[in-house]
Amino acid sequence: MQIFDVAIVGGGPAGSSCAAFCALSGFRTVVLEREKFPREKVCGDCLNPSCWPVMERLGVTRQLRVLPHSKLSSLEFVAIDGHKVSVDLPSHADCEISVKRSLFDNLLLTRARELGADIREQTTVTALSQNSDWKIKTAPNEIFHARILIAADGRNSTVARLCNLLPRPARERVALQAHIALPRDFGNRIVLQFLREGYSGQAPVNESQLNLCLVGTPPTIARLREWGERQFDLPSDQPWRTITPLTRSPVIPVHEKLFFIGDAARLVEPFTGEGIYYALRSGELAANAIVKILRGDDRNSALHEFGRAYAQMYRGRLWVNRLSRAAVLRPQLGSILVHAARIDSSILKLLAAKIVSASPR
Repeated sequence: MQIFDVAIVGGGPAGSSCAAFCALSGFRTVVLEREKFPREKVCGDCLNPSCWPVMERLGVTRQLRVLPHSKLSSLEFVAIDGHKVSVDLPSHADCEISVKRSLFDNLLLTRARELGADIREQTTVTALSQNSDWKIKTAPNEIFHARILIAADGRNSTVARLCNLLPRPARERVALQAHIALPRDFGNRIVLQFLREGYSGQAPVNESQLNLCLVGTPPTIARLREWGERQFDLPSDQPWRTITPLTRSPVIPVHEKLFFIGDAARLVEPFTGEGIYYALRSGELAANAIVKILRGDDRNSALHEFGRAYAQMYRGRLWVNRLSRAAVLRPQLGSILVHAARIDSSILKLLAAKIVSASPR
């Protein structure tokens, strides 16, 4: 039996940032991660400028800048008929970048370990129970006790399932993702391409690789994959990573000594360009609340502040997620938007600004 102040299930950006901030404050913190890092993750691989202040507070900005990555200079929208509209992205030092999740996530998990968090990889949570503290059983056969439990284990959260809090999925969308050879003269741009079967997102992640995402419905995803193979001259046995469902109802972020952060809270789709920021920031906000509670501050006040900051983080921005959903279910509407933007590009400039805007926090 091992006793901790904080147990975090999941070592992605949300879990690692929360672990780092909790450990930095001197609390015994353990991360239970079922995979062995580094590992790839289905994602758009883009970090918007909002991420940089969190990276500074984590102390990993310099290490992040030396990882292989691409600085993204424009966002190009492509209609079904091939018409294009391009929007310039900010070009300052803290600009939009893309980096493979295997590298980024490993950097964050390593930082949490450096700050004192106990990292347990290849450890799967199998059972949970709560009395005064949380009792966590894992495979291999270990037991952990923690005063507070954090669910940072993704859209199909094991913690939510074991606590009977996992919402029913809406199996309306499926995503495929692969890193492929970067086409010649692709440039440092993000491409959001509307197709009859859904949409494709494309972004270079270094000097030689392109992140290719395909998002469609179950009946159309096979045709989308065939489109990707033709468009980028891929072999029929090209390996793809997949994620489904993309849609679940949100989970209330705070329960009794239990927080849901990142994708486990299920508020955003991982391909909008904002998902990693929400993961990082929600991990930091949860850590701020946890530190206050564990130090004996008023619990209700700490949770109220967490709820206020958590809601503020998403306020006015979730329409981007709804637009992404509409782009898959009705890609013709997205194409109409692109055509309209050829006359007045303000709506697409607003969309781009929302995705890459730097948060004051």
